[in-house]
Amino acid sequence: MKDACCSSGACAVHVSAINPVPYRLSSAQKKELALLMVSLILALSGILLWELASSGKASPAPSSGFPGLLRPLAPIAGIVMLAIAYLLAGFDVLKGALKNIVKLQPFDELFLMSIASLGAFAIGAMEEAVGVMVLYRFGEWLQDVAVSRSRQSIKALLDLKAETARVLQDGQWQSIPTAQVKVGDVVQVRAGERVPVDGEVIEGSASFDTAAMTGESLPRPAAVGTEALAGFIVMGGVVLIRTRRVAQDSAASRIIQLVEEATRTKAKPELFIHRFARWYTPIVVFGALAVALIPPLLFPGQTLPVWAYRALTMLVISCPCAFVLSIPLSYFAGLGGAARKGILVKGATILDTLARTRSVVFDKTGTLTKGDFTVRTILPAEGFTEAELLSHAAAASTASNHPLSQAIQRFYHAKECQSGQYDCGPSAGHSRVSDIRYEEIPGHGSVALVQGREILAGNDRLLHLKNIPHHCDDSSKEAEGSVVHVAVAGSYAGKIELGDTIKDDARHALETLKNLGIQHIAVLTGDHEGPALRTAAALGNIEVHHSLLPEDKLNKVDEMIRRCEGRGSLVYVGDGINDAPVLARSDAGIAMGGVGTDAAIESADVVLMTDEVSRIPQLISHARKTRQIVVENIVFALGFKVAFLALGALGIATMWEAVIADVGVALLAVLNATRALR
Repeated sequence: MKDACCSSGACAVHVSAINPVPYRLSSAQKKELALLMVSLILALSGILLWELASSGKASPAPSSGFPGLLRPLAPIAGIVMLAIAYLLAGFDVLKGALKNIVKLQPFDELFLMSIASLGAFAIGAMEEAVGVMVLYRFGEWLQDVAVSRSRQSIKALLDLKAETARVLQDGQWQSIPTAQVKVGDVVQVRAGERVPVDGEVIEGSASFDTAAMTGESLPRPAAVGTEALAGFIVMGGVVLIRTRRVAQDSAASRIIQLVEEATRTKAKPELFIHRFARWYTPIVVFGALAVALIPPLLFPGQTLPVWAYRALTMLVISCPCAFVLSIPLSYFAGLGGAARKGILVKGATILDTLARTRSVVFDKTGTLTKGDFTVRTILPAEGFTEAELLSHAAAASTASNHPLSQAIQRFYHAKECQSGQYDCGPSAGHSRVSDIRYEEIPGHGSVALVQGREILAGNDRLLHLKNIPHHCDDSSKEAEGSVVHVAVAGSYAGKIELGDTIKDDARHALETLKNLGIQHIAVLTGDHEGPALRTAAALGNIEVHHSLLPEDKLNKVDEMIRRCEGRGSLVYVGDGINDAPVLARSDAGIAMGGVGTDAAIESADVVLMTDEVSRIPQLISHARKTRQIVVENIVFALGFKVAFLALGALGIATMWEAVIADVGVALLAVLNATRALR
């Protein structure tokens, strides 16, 4: 079946759909290009006729013959062509400048170009006036194309949505718009196609290319029971997926919405550039006015036309296009480059914050450790069996998302399926949430009311909170993993010890952070002293604070932020659910592997699409690179303009050279900004 599909060309069509599409000019860009070409032809023709007329004044030609008869009309034709070329190229510029004057906000690059070109007309430099406007508009057009091309490449990275889905309806596969797919529908996805909605694989065997969603280069196996997220690409097979979320709630939709919101957030340097342009422009205008008027008035032999020309040249040079275009594009490209690595940043301000990182604080469970706990020991108290203890623990943790609760659930269901080893019959109802009244107490554990009996599962603090008599010893501190205590109807039922493992890339990631100059690395955890210290030792004896409630973590982070104040920012890395208050309080909160978690996306400033700790130093390096590009563009553009302003004031730089330099600087700054994509 697969061979037939590929031989028919269907696979080729799907695969090509995910490859980068060559940039095509928009209709508006094509229209503007045609207009500029016409204005350029008219300008060149007008300049030629004007020069012909000027040469005729210097060396009169015979009045007989066809050229001789037309020569008197050449100046008029030249002026008309230059005027039409000027209006075609400069109408939008003049219109924009006039609108800003009416709004009492005249000082911008449109105002500069308008008075510079009109002033050139006034002193008789018509060719230069038209040439400056046509070149300026060509430069703006090229910059617009460069920016559009960059935006397209960024959007291509996030082109995660499939427009249609193949759904089983009335025994037949029907292609319908993705927005019409309902929860529970069965969707067929073939090789090379994108998964249209979030769901679970129920049939078929293939692999998923998850690069667009997670940044992972290696494909994931797509076996029965595997989670399939919208945006994944099926490779080497056909799978059937049962829908879990509608399209608008899919991971891909939330990611795209997140990135769109992120691009609306301006960083301080970007906001600074707009403030800078507001005071920079009037300074340049009045400076040029002084250059035009002071020398002719104060120094004998200096003429107004010469100094007015120099002043107009300065106005052309001073256009802040390079700033206004390249700085926002640098941040936009920075956000796109991070997304390409599977890192979603919620705004340009966050990139700036990450670039100034001085302290990185981690949650332990699920962040530095795999969070994939396993039950190691079941220790029932007197009067309870192992089966009863496990059953009660599973009942109390049925509705909890905590990693320890999830581990107990997995272990319980595995044992429940092994008939004869445990007598799990009485607890079968525990797996039905509808039979249980459930409450979770943050930092303590969970409480469930099952068949009229209160069952507790949590840490030692929960036992003290509920006044459960139990033997207090230090065994929890010495246990190899975390401990869950269980009590039933006010009586202590025993404890379950669980273990966790450190992520493979955690230690290397922390070493990389130190090499990046991060001065402070710490771990905050609710675990007891023993497991916390062992984790810290395995990670290189880093600073660790243990036995913390959520409010304790918040207070600790507040204290750390005060220590960092004025010297850099504090970044907190957690799972995005239990650590929501700390993620919100930190200068930048990073949620690990939060692609399918609403809480992670809402509370964190950054969402990592995978659980790899190594993405943290990558993110900080990328933020610093983006910041460096922004600074480079500011220094380059400002330095170049100061130098050319001096040359213009001294009469060394002509208006032609000024506009070429201005356009060149802006284009170079835009091209430099696109480096942030990598």
